[in-house]
Amino acid sequence: MRGSPLHQGPVPAQPGGPAALPWAVTAPPAQVARASTTAAPVGQFTSGQYTAGQFAPGPVRAVPALQPVGVQPSGVRAAVDQQVARELKRQVAAELHQQLSRLADGSGLEADRATRRQRGRALIEEAVARWSDAYAQTHGIPPTREQDRALSEVVYDLLFRAGRLQPYLDDPEIENILINGCDDVWISRVHQPLRQVPPVADTDEELIELLQDLARQHGGGERSLSTASPTLALRLEGGMRLQALTEVTPRPYVAIRRHRVASATLPDLVELGTLDSTLAAFLAAAIRARKNVMITGTQGVGKTSLLRAMAGEIPPDERIGTLESEFELWLHTLGHLKQVVPMEAREGNGERVDGRSAGELTIGELIPAALRMTLSRIIVGEVRSAEVVPMLRVMTNGEGGSMCTLHARAPHMVVDRIAELCLEYGAHMTDSLAYRLTANAVDLIVHVAMVDETAVGGRRHRFVSHVLEITGLGESGRPAMNTVFGPRPDLGEPRAVPHTPPQCLDDLRRTGFDAGLLQSPYGSWSAPLALRIGGVR
Repeated sequence: MRGSPLHQGPVPAQPGGPAALPWAVTAPPAQVARASTTAAPVGQFTSGQYTAGQFAPGPVRAVPALQPVGVQPSGVRAAVDQQVARELKRQVAAELHQQLSRLADGSGLEADRATRRQRGRALIEEAVARWSDAYAQTHGIPPTREQDRALSEVVYDLLFRAGRLQPYLDDPEIENILINGCDDVWISRVHQPLRQVPPVADTDEELIELLQDLARQHGGGERSLSTASPTLALRLEGGMRLQALTEVTPRPYVAIRRHRVASATLPDLVELGTLDSTLAAFLAAAIRARKNVMITGTQGVGKTSLLRAMAGEIPPDERIGTLESEFELWLHTLGHLKQVVPMEAREGNGERVDGRSAGELTIGELIPAALRMTLSRIIVGEVRSAEVVPMLRVMTNGEGGSMCTLHARAPHMVVDRIAELCLEYGAHMTDSLAYRLTANAVDLIVHVAMVDETAVGGRRHRFVSHVLEITGLGESGRPAMNTVFGPRPDLGEPRAVPHTPPQCLDDLRRTGFDAGLLQSPYGSWSAPLALRIGGVR
């Protein structure tokens, strides 16, 4: 596991003992108390000046290294001087550019990612070996193999991955990374509150450079971070999502979200406690019966994970399309569906033409093209704006079975939230037309909630709280809704349990759903949700 150490002040070496070596320093007790419990702290070796493609090492500073919070290395990794790593990265980048340019001139083809990384790895090993030899000649003590390997990995991360962010991206227990400037970094781990961790860059300018590197590596259109384009949204390796802001904020701000259940199925979500087996059977039948489903909830409650799991119930031979601002569903890589047409929106290049960003392609603009791809279903990762209108029209005019997610704080707010987004479509749109579109298009609303008790020593409980069936227009001109599943506060149960059989029950029975499952007021739960505050003890 990669680590990116936090260095404290110098510690005097003890003459004649192992601590005299710059990479074998024992931290004082106060510093050890803050260090990772899984690895002994070690020192760092330092850079000096960079001249003529070599490093002339400067004076040795023995500094204890602390493992960053959240990183659990399998073994001790030597601390790395970030100045050395950055200078080596620049050297290797220049050499790699020259090599790839010669390769392209000779073959007429651009090198692919695997080739760039393979050649880059070889150049990094050569550069580290040169630096290590220079260090040994100057100090009389060669760096260890582990230190050379650690330096190589840090340089590789800087050149091809996420630099000092990478250890946090590699830790599967970290759900969110929040950066408020280079030295104000916070993470949240599973069932733990936010916690501050070491800086991910020495300056805000270095942080912006890192974000610009990530944008160039993204390969998904003209994504950049600059004065002309002060916002950046992209996907990272492993399916994580990054949103960054600069210029419009005092410092660079970054938020990174991880989907920890990237390939979960409905049975997996039952094991996780998101829903019970009764509701899982109901939702699976709704997908097979081609019901249009909208999954709602606030940020971080698991809407995308539930959407991905429900998509796993689509018959594998169907041809579907996914539309997203950044790929998060990854249905085209999971292997269950044989034909998936994945579409990703494209950001503009910062220039404005006729009031919009040049080169921009929105989800709403992709939908007409998607309809010509002979798709049986369309899945929109998240409806945020006016694209809700073409999405509703797809649900109305298509074969059924389309899905999307939508941000809404409570299930009773969903209809008005849809109407608000519809009004962004144009001046001709009205509330009554938006309500009629919703009533004709959406069959089921599945609301996901979260109860966060980490502040009182508990955990985060994510679960489906409601399943609402839209049954047409009501007398007031608003969509009429039927609560099929919902909480039972009288029983201390906030999770969705059966309430009223849906009007579409016969359609579900034709796909194999057992209607008798809806007779239990407790669903399949063995006991109410165990909460520290509220609920039934």
